[in-house]
Amino acid sequence: MQNKKLSIRKIVSYLNDEEAEGGGFWLPNIQRPFVWSEEQIARLFDSIMREYPISTLLVWKTKEAVKHRKFIDNYRRDIKLTDFYVPDNTRSKMMVLDGQQRLQSLFIGLRGSYEGRELYFDVLSGGVAAAPEDIRFRFAFKTANPGWPWVRFKDLVFQNNRLPGEMADALAQSAPQALSQDAFRTVSRNIERVRQEFVTDDNITFQELDGIDNPDAYRVDDIVEIFIRANSGGTKLGKSDLLFSLLTSSWDEADGEMEALLEDLNQGSFDFDRDFVLKSCLSMLGKGARYEVGKFRDGKTKEEIIAKWDELAEAIRAVRDLLVSKTYIRSDRAMPSYLALIPLIYYRFHHPAKFAANQDMAAYLLRVLVTGVFGGSPDNLIDKLVRNMQEQQDFVLSEIYGVIRAEGRSLEITPAVIFDQYYGSRTIHLFFNLWYRDFDYSPALDANGPQVDHIFPQSLLKTVKDINPESGKRNILHYRAEHRDQLANCMLLTAEENGFSGKCDKPPAEWFARSRFSSDATHKRYLRMHLIPDDPELWTLERYDDFVAARKALIKEKFAYMLRKDEEVLA
Repeated sequence: MQNKKLSIRKIVSYLNDEEAEGGGFWLPNIQRPFVWSEEQIARLFDSIMREYPISTLLVWKTKEAVKHRKFIDNYRRDIKLTDFYVPDNTRSKMMVLDGQQRLQSLFIGLRGSYEGRELYFDVLSGGVAAAPEDIRFRFAFKTANPGWPWVRFKDLVFQNNRLPGEMADALAQSAPQALSQDAFRTVSRNIERVRQEFVTDDNITFQELDGIDNPDAYRVDDIVEIFIRANSGGTKLGKSDLLFSLLTSSWDEADGEMEALLEDLNQGSFDFDRDFVLKSCLSMLGKGARYEVGKFRDGKTKEEIIAKWDELAEAIRAVRDLLVSKTYIRSDRAMPSYLALIPLIYYRFHHPAKFAANQDMAAYLLRVLVTGVFGGSPDNLIDKLVRNMQEQQDFVLSEIYGVIRAEGRSLEITPAVIFDQYYGSRTIHLFFNLWYRDFDYSPALDANGPQVDHIFPQSLLKTVKDINPESGKRNILHYRAEHRDQLANCMLLTAEENGFSGKCDKPPAEWFARSRFSSDATHKRYLRMHLIPDDPELWTLERYDDFVAARKALIKEKFAYMLRKDEEVLA
């Protein structure tokens, strides 16, 4: 191992360049995706300008035909790593094992863009001393030509035909008005510092593991181990990243398969991630939900995941489909915990026929999501639920609930939790799914799904005004948003019911009128399903407060089986 130094400009020019010294710098596929934000990148450039040291990088020099990819120049959040893969080759190359985020940030700032915007520098910043945690030199990703004093930073670093003083003069002349002496000195100092920190000084230090001159010292297996140890001491990588690095070292298609699965799962604005997939795989294979690197070093787990990937992925997809079709949870905003899905994924993997016939899974899922059962650290709970299914050879709801309660996790809720739901709240769909058990949750298109609507239209409630004590005019809303949007004034309608020819802004006296229904039985069934007080007098605007109180009583009765008995009953 030997230490080497390069200037920032030189090492950035070596990225993705097979003609550069050592064959250029590349990323092994065991590296996770780039995760830094614009702010983190700007802070890195500020730190360099403040002459703060950049931590030493770790690089493996090799001719091994290892899977690797290019650094990203023009970064976008929806970018696919597979687009940057490089064909296997036995040429000399420098593989970055530690320091990817820093080098990638430098490459984006100096050679590329972030979401279509390039890095600009405020040439008048840096004049006032700042605390270590504050920004002193201002950097930001901006669209073209943001105007003075912002200058595209790569132009300052890669300009070769002018001295720093000449560059400062040119910038001063481009200012909208003549610069004061202090401002010109700031610009001159900044240009000199840019050239010194990014061009002249060798500010990048990297430790080189020479696998060409010492091939026996640095074999592929050794490098994976070094990579894990280098990245497990801090917060650079999570445990799932480390486990995935071990998986990719044995499975060439790992990145592509994972990318394809997540793209499929996340249709409809979900937020499934690699962490969830790996934890699900460990549980399905009976390895326990907890992340432990040793599981991927046992000589079996990696091989099992690779061999059974199609079945593992299909089980995850099936539970995601159950989520969509049976609970009407169709986006991340209505998913308090993805971990609640893992026991169902295990069940689907081991008992696909029973899974298809079981009618209790939606009730389980909604109940545990509403009550927050899988909050905190639920790995032990997941393992115990898996063991229960192994013993029962089935998903038995009463047994599942017993395991949850034995873990000290409550499946009961309070009236306050129920009545804190409101129109547009994150978990209102969960309550409505528990409420409307016979509702059809399988529309052909997402746009045709059940919709939350107000019983007393907002436009109607807004007509009720109080007298303004200051002006004497009746212009103050009597029913504010929290009154109009409360759960007791919400109901679930089909898209057809809620359409232009449906309820729209119809008042409840018109919408619930007997004349709209074919029979008394149909009318009563509709009122009962929506928990509507059957006294028509309460359907009038003048009795809105009484309607809310009566409907709250019906709602509380509906959820009585879930309510904690030691809570004070709400009025």
